[in-house]
Amino acid sequence: MALILPFDGVTPEIDPTAWIAPNATVIGKVRIGPGASVWFGAVLRGDMDRIELGAGSNLQDNVVVHTDEGVPSIIGDNVGVGHLALIHGATIGAGSLIGMGAKLLNGSRVGEGAFVAAGALVLEGQEIEAGHLAAGLPAKDRGPMNDAMAERVRINAFTYQELAAQYRSGGLAGD
Repeated sequence: MALILPFDGVTPEIDPTAWIAPNATVIGKVRIGPGASVWFGAVLRGDMDRIELGAGSNLQDNVVVHTDEGVPSIIGDNVGVGHLALIHGATIGAGSLIGMGAKLLNGSRVGEGAFVAAGALVLEGQEIEAGHLAAGLPAKDRGPMNDAMAERVRINAFTYQELAAQYRSGGLAGD
């Protein structure tokens, strides 16, 4: 069973249709929307400010989401966050994909339908334009995505919604 803990008198709010892996950790000021999924080893630590995970979004294995005081982490609807990514006080627009091992720092913003490539570092206060690809250390705007890449970004969340349903129906109910 997932570790769901209150912090400073605030208990996480988890929609009953969300799926949380048995070894995920969710603490404090966290709201998880309908159909969202939090995968194995992920940690959402809402102890300094709030964390919002939008409807249908997924945090894959070992993702860490944290905040600083006054700098929440807001993840829009149908967003995919790849394995081992770090989201720290960032805002991610709906339909975006954050690649494996990417890091988003305080005050960074990712526009709707954007793709932050695996291993990229989005600096404090940096903005990634909607529908664009960002890659590198630090991340640089590589321009608008082609149609094939945009489709890959778009379907990620739906793939994980289906996978979470399989886990739930297979007896791994999560929390």
